Amino acid sequence: MSYCLLEHIVKITRLSSIGYFTRPRLTPCAEVTMDSHCVGESDGLIFCLARPEDYDDVMAISQDIYGGNDYLPHRYHSWMTEPGRVVIIARRDRKLVALESGLVVDGGETVIVEGLRVCPNERGCGLAGVIQTFVDGYIKKVYPNVKTKRLTRGDDPGPEKLRKFTLQARRAILSLFGNSEGFDSFVSGLKEKLLASDGSNSSRPLVSVKDLGALKALLLDSDLPPRLQLPGNAIIQDWQPLKLMESNLHILARRNLTWFVEDGVKPLFMSLHTPLYPIPFNGGSLRFNIDLYGTDTSLAKKALTAHLDSVISEIQGVVVVHIYMHQNLWDDLKQFCDGHDTVKQLQDYWKQLLLEREF
Repeated sequence: MSYCLLEHIVKITRLSSIGYFTRPRLTPCAEVTMDSHCVGESDGLIFCLARPEDYDDVMAISQDIYGGNDYLPHRYHSWMTEPGRVVIIARRDRKLVALESGLVVDGGETVIVEGLRVCPNERGCGLAGVIQTFVDGYIKKVYPNVKTKRLTRGDDPGPEKLRKFTLQARRAILSLFGNSEGFDSFVSGLKEKLLASDGSNSSRPLVSVKDLGALKALLLDSDLPPRLQLPGNAIIQDWQPLKLMESNLHILARRNLTWFVEDGVKPLFMSLHTPLYPIPFNGGSLRFNIDLYGTDTSLAKKALTAHLDSVISEIQGVVVVHIYMHQNLWDDLKQFCDGHDTVKQLQDYWKQLLLEREF
């Protein structure tokens, strides 16, 4: 059977007492490859828990992933030790051909799936579905309390995919890019625009929130999701959707995030950014993700400027900025950012979709 005619659903064997799948009968070739970190085999594929030493092989199959915006080169090694994280690779004839990961959140009741990739010469051949089926089965065995599968995507999956999931929310994305010298003048220009509009701006100022107790009180306020129109009643931090519950706050605390919130007892706007990290784009660049929550345009402009200004000294070389927001903000923020010689819009309007289904 050719690789592109893979139709067989991966049969998952039961877990042994140490938490791994028992070994099926192997061919001599597979026996050489199978060891204690491998968790199953089917249709010529051997599925293993990823290890640090698999890094180079994973990068070799990640060509052109996300148009050069791939986060995994930076995150791979931290994934190896992250609590609640499962990373599984698939090998055929000893060659790594696919990877998928799942992060168990919401107190053990939800898995966020991410990181899916297939080697270039097998894309479009059904291998993605095979590893997804296997990873789902493995997670069900190891984390039996998981009831929900959640994911985000940056493209429209089409009606067939949407029939399998519930579309929880759509967010708009504004993407910019430029070099470090350009960003200095770009941020200065944004500040000038804010000063020019201050006379008509009646919104309260934004404040930085660093105290974990204050942040916890804010995020666990039951009134927050409707006030900020949170997508699916969740915080989507760098494409990871997390419901606002105490167990997930520990996950957010590990991310070293910077938060800005409208000053006041019941804020109507909140934002956060993820620290700059390297990506393969343009031969090597930095990526900067800003998440905006709320629909107040003036506060969105203030937040965007504040986040960029807070990292301006860390920017080196080419920087790609992705700003995630309520769809009603996109036109105004695009216009706010227009008119600079060196910091340009990277791509046209695009969306972040939040999908969910029973597991």
